[in-house]
Amino acid sequence: MNRLIPSEMEAYAEAHSMAESAVCRALREETHRTMEYPQMLVGPLEGAFLKMMTQLVGAKRVLEIGMFTGYSALCFAEALPIDGTVITCEVNDKSAELARRYIAKVPFGSKVSIRMGPALETMRTLAGPFDLIFIDADKTNYLNYYRRALDLLAPNGVILIDNVLWSGEVLKQPPPDESTAAIQELNGTVANDPRVTAVLVTIRDGILVVKRAG
Repeated sequence: MNRLIPSEMEAYAEAHSMAESAVCRALREETHRTMEYPQMLVGPLEGAFLKMMTQLVGAKRVLEIGMFTGYSALCFAEALPIDGTVITCEVNDKSAELARRYIAKVPFGSKVSIRMGPALETMRTLAGPFDLIFIDADKTNYLNYYRRALDLLAPNGVILIDNVLWSGEVLKQPPPDESTAAIQELNGTVANDPRVTAVLVTIRDGILVVKRAG
């Protein structure tokens, strides 16, 4: 992932945002030491944003599409009330194994329920409403995830969709690959969907914040 802002500026933003918990810091460090594509982890600044959004929405039920090593799931669990829950979807056994180890280290990890298998299949088995839905999985299915997420979303809930700037690749026409084309289609669909209102936030690799219109 190419940086959209200078690393010094991102570090400054991190230093002036909600602090990263000790368990998230340790998980981030091990992810970077041991995992392929560690840049898939959301990191401290986006993690702080996720925690803040969880609190602002007053969420009790969170659905996450794409867990990786569990950093964002821990951020949600940390911000949720004592009776809150996070259902998180993952397909990779190796990353899920690392996630489980860190989720088990903290009391609030008990709020997290991991569902292995293709996320769309899992989403079909779930019943809403969810107060917050975070989409951060395979990009070619983004539009399918968004459509199902709308079915599961609480009336006052929020959908957060990660990587919607895709290292700036979304500016290219024609799109250079299927993932870029899928993100462009998702962004255009959301912008023109009368059922919702949205803002594309330029944090890290771009986060689309979506809520129901009205």
